[in-house]
Amino acid sequence: MSDTISLVHGAGGIETLKIILELTKDVKLRKVIGGTGLDELDDSALIPISENKFLAITVDSYTVNPIFFPGGDIGKLAATGTINDIAVMGATPLAVLDSIVVEEGFDKDLLLKIMNSFKKVLEKENVALIGGDFKVMPKGSLDKIIISTVGVGIVDKKNLLLDSNVKPDDQIIISGSIGEHGAIILALQLGLDVSNLKSDCETVTDIMKTVLKIGGVHAAKDPTRGGLAMALNEFAKKSNVTIIVDEDKIPIKEEVRSYCEMLGVDPLALACEGRVVLAVKKSKAHEILKELHDMGYEDACIIGEVKKLEPGIVLMKSKVGGLRILEPPLGEIIPRIC
Repeated sequence: MSDTISLVHGAGGIETLKIILELTKDVKLRKVIGGTGLDELDDSALIPISENKFLAITVDSYTVNPIFFPGGDIGKLAATGTINDIAVMGATPLAVLDSIVVEEGFDKDLLLKIMNSFKKVLEKENVALIGGDFKVMPKGSLDKIIISTVGVGIVDKKNLLLDSNVKPDDQIIISGSIGEHGAIILALQLGLDVSNLKSDCETVTDIMKTVLKIGGVHAAKDPTRGGLAMALNEFAKKSNVTIIVDEDKIPIKEEVRSYCEMLGVDPLALACEGRVVLAVKKSKAHEILKELHDMGYEDACIIGEVKKLEPGIVLMKSKVGGLRILEPPLGEIIPRIC
C-alpha cells in the first residue's frame, strides 16, 4: 500500500477494489455461516434467517459534488442507491438507517430539502426509516454534507441473485441508456451547460419485481461507480465466464456521447444511478425485454451474451466486427460522484 490515499481509491474502479481487498485481507470472519460477505463483495451481503430466506444488508456513503443536480440531490441519491443495492440481489427492500454529517454553518433549509428528497423515495418504495445519527463537524473540516446509509431487505432463496451466478449462453440486458448521472456531475463540476441533460437517479424496484416474476434471471447489478464496464467485469470474473458485448447496441444518449467525446471520458465507465444490468436465460431474454419496453423503459436493450471462452474477461465487439478487451476502469474518472 502507498503512504497516502488519493481520490482514485474512491473512484469505483480497479484501485477501489484493490484497497478494499488490502484493508480486509486479515479479517478472519468474512461472512455469517450460510451467507455471503467479503469473499463475494456483491451489492449486498446475505445473512440466512431461515431455511429459505436471507436478510440482505448493504452500507454506503454519499458525498456527491454538487449536492443538488438536475434529476436529484444527495438525499434522493442516498435513498435510491441504498434501495437499489438491495433490490438487485432479488430482495424486497424493507428498512433504512441513515447517518448524516454536516459542516458547521450548513443552511438548515437546504438540509430539510435534502431530507425531504430522501424521505419521498422511502415513502414511494414503502421502505421504513428506522433510525440514524446526526453529527456536525467544525467549519472547514468537511465539505458541506455526507450521508451514510444502511439498507436491509428480505430475499427468498429462489429469487437470490449473485454476481457469481452468470451462466454461459445468458443474454446481457441493460434497462436503459447509460452514463447520464456521471455525465451531468462531471459537466457541473467543470461549469458546463447541462440544460439538455439530467441524472438517471431513480429506483429499479419495479424492474426487479417484473423480471423476477417472469423468471430466468441469474444475476443483476446497478452500474454505479465504475459504470457498465466495471459491472460487466465483476460478472465475468466472479462467474468465470466471457461476456461479449456489442458496442453498437449499448444505448447512450447523444448528449452524453457529446460530453464524453469533448472531455475524453469513456461513457462505459460513467456511473448510472437508475439502471440495472441483467444476466438472463436466453429463452427469457426477449420476453423480459418486451415487458421492460411496455413498462416505459424504451431504451432497454440486449447488449451482449455470455460464453465459456477465456474466463473472467469482457470483450467488446466493434461496429466493424473486431473484438477488444473491455477493461475495468482504471484511475480517477470523476471525483465525488455519488
